[in-house]
Amino acid sequence: MKSVNNVIGKRGDTYQRLLAATLKLISLKGYTGTSTREISSEAGVTEVTLFRHFGSKERLFEETLKNYSFLPELKVLLPELENNSFDYSEGLIRIGTRFVETLKERKLLVRIMTCEIQLYPEKIKEVHSRFIDEMINLLADYFSIRKKNGLLRNFQSEIAAKAFLGMIFSFFHMEEIVKGRNLGKNEIKRNIEEFVYIFTDGTLRGD
Repeated sequence: MKSVNNVIGKRGDTYQRLLAATLKLISLKGYTGTSTREISSEAGVTEVTLFRHFGSKERLFEETLKNYSFLPELKVLLPELENNSFDYSEGLIRIGTRFVETLKERKLLVRIMTCEIQLYPEKIKEVHSRFIDEMINLLADYFSIRKKNGLLRNFQSEIAAKAFLGMIFSFFHMEEIVKGRNLGKNEIKRNIEEFVYIFTDGTLRGD
């Protein structure tokens, strides 16, 4: 008789292989250009096994984003910043830096998603939008907590979160996707620090 731990371990391994195969193929061929048969073949399992684990291609894509987008990174990072009482600017620098690092790790996926997202089925657009909204809401909560603690002036947290994440993403997209560059760590650090300075202090010269 097989042990429960062995069965769970095998299921977990299959699950992870399917996610890794999905990430690889969608990054190369896009969502619509990748079939569940290709994904299952890449993962070394049957198509029946794929559907047994995920039920649908849409659900598989959603789980891939859950595991490989910046969202899980942000969920771990924000409590760490809270618990270690990082300075506000330093915390934002860590968030921005890790965001760029994650985008670099998923560069092929970012490139193809930004080019093809409007061609994808509505369900996939909804999944993608939901993950972006969740990231924005997490960062907005981070701002709101600091406002309640009297550390920040009053502003709309959600708009600030959109502005900050949008600024960082635009920087990455312009340099790495549009210009085709490979940003080094020092350049990333310098730019993120400057973005945070502009974000926290503004551009208007004080009297």
